[in-house]
Amino acid sequence: MGTQYHIRIPLATQKEAAQTVSKQQLQQQIEALLDSINREMSTYLTTSRISRFNQSQQQNWFPVSSSFLQVVNAAQQISQSSQGAFDITIMPLVNLWGFAKNKNKQIPKQQQINQALNKTGYQFLQTQQQPPAIRKQKQALSIDLSAIAKGYAVDAIALLLKKYHFKNFLVEIGGEIRLRGHNKHGQAWRIAIEKPNPFNRTAQQGLKLHNIAIATSGDYRNYYQKNGVRYSHTINPQTGKPITHKLASVTVLHQSAMIADAQATAIMVLGENKGKAYAQRENLKVYMIYRDKGKFSIWHNLPNNLLIPH
Repeated sequence: MGTQYHIRIPLATQKEAAQTVSKQQLQQQIEALLDSINREMSTYLTTSRISRFNQSQQQNWFPVSSSFLQVVNAAQQISQSSQGAFDITIMPLVNLWGFAKNKNKQIPKQQQINQALNKTGYQFLQTQQQPPAIRKQKQALSIDLSAIAKGYAVDAIALLLKKYHFKNFLVEIGGEIRLRGHNKHGQAWRIAIEKPNPFNRTAQQGLKLHNIAIATSGDYRNYYQKNGVRYSHTINPQTGKPITHKLASVTVLHQSAMIADAQATAIMVLGENKGKAYAQRENLKVYMIYRDKGKFSIWHNLPNNLLIPH
């Protein structure tokens, strides 16, 4: 997944669960689980299931695992609810703007953008439940699950820990987090939402959380500048261009890290006004930070008891 992962389990909880699984066994099972997800969903691996689908020129049903299909179906549902703001088929545009493996940071011409747009469109990807399979309706269609697969992996590890009756834990992969119970002090897990500053890492807002997942999407880490213009890695699937609105960061709370992960990206694409309306329509709990006349402004609909006072 091109990132790190961290799992925290309070010592008392480890001792409780030690009778069912050893620390070493758990580590091995988590590594095996992450490896299996990578072999299916990583675009970094040329032999992964997703890479083989992307390389294929066929428009027949392509067999996938039930977990792969679960992720694709969730992505497609969010694509529909966000009217295409979230779209796992935008890989040609990500490549074109230099945010993928090639890292070629050149501003493309409109003709190139149009050509890449012709290779995208979530509505040209079909899914089938039995047997699990996906199908492309455009030969050049390719998919990238990087805005949802990390969240799925977090959920998968959380399920594994629950299977062994761990009551308290924190699972984090590349900033996507799922929490259960409490920390080593017997209190709510304390999570900071980062201030969207590319030059230093400071907290904008602290949260006290139990039994929830949290994901943040922002434009302040992965971007480049050309001729004084800032180009974010978040691409609008409709225009084929990086987002240009004032929304700098959005954090989503949800029971599923997979859903929080994808919805944060969808709102990031929509921007501060459409994103706010979408969050309210979809009943999503969000914390938005947007640029406002040279400073940052906040909008959120989180319950006050979750906020740690400054």
